[in-house]
Amino acid sequence: MTDEAAVPDFPSIRLLLADDQVLVRAGFRAILASYDGIEVVAEAVDGADAVRKSAQHAPDVILMDIRMPGTDGLEATRQICAGAAGGPRIIILTTYEADEYVYAALRAGASGFLVKDTEPDDLVAAVKVVAAGEALLSPRVTRRLIADIVARPSTSGAPMPSLGGLTDREREVMALVAGGLSNIEIAARLFLSPHTAKTHVNRAMTKLGVRDRAQLVVLAYESGLVPPGRAEGQISS
Repeated sequence: MTDEAAVPDFPSIRLLLADDQVLVRAGFRAILASYDGIEVVAEAVDGADAVRKSAQHAPDVILMDIRMPGTDGLEATRQICAGAAGGPRIIILTTYEADEYVYAALRAGASGFLVKDTEPDDLVAAVKVVAAGEALLSPRVTRRLIADIVARPSTSGAPMPSLGGLTDREREVMALVAGGLSNIEIAARLFLSPHTAKTHVNRAMTKLGVRDRAQLVVLAYESGLVPPGRAEGQISS
């Protein structure tokens, strides 16, 4: 379910809840408070409040509702991720998996997304995985979402990212990440050690200037390395 075989453990994860619905925030707080190692340090009622409280409380992870009045979760994500490196990881909360705003949030710097009816254990696992700098769980769901939206004509006019600085192996590994494979699965596919596979992933992220695997998946599709609809892990010729 997660990107790796085991969910990483941390002594404490500082978390910010951002949702305009009081009952939703209360529900998430009640769930998270029952688990050791996660501390809800603040709650925000909209995107602007999330930006302020993120700067004030320096959380490790933000659970961000994407649809809020005023400054929405997308704009708040963009503002928070545009700050200094090493800022909080953002998990987008949405009611539906097929939400076009989620893709825009991933491009803005979010680390992944969850639907609001996620099981409590999966919610906690997501927070821990994202705190470790990995992409959110359910990578294949994220991949399908991105593939569906990238397949539509672009209206942004933004230039496609260049992968020219990557080695052939790094491009191959990036395509497998976009295919939803974990480091362990990539290692098995390419007859590498898991540590070597992780090193290739990290080097690709460093060269491309992305925060985590979610942004690596986005770039794989945007650059045309993996065209939408292509079989898992196949590179465009």
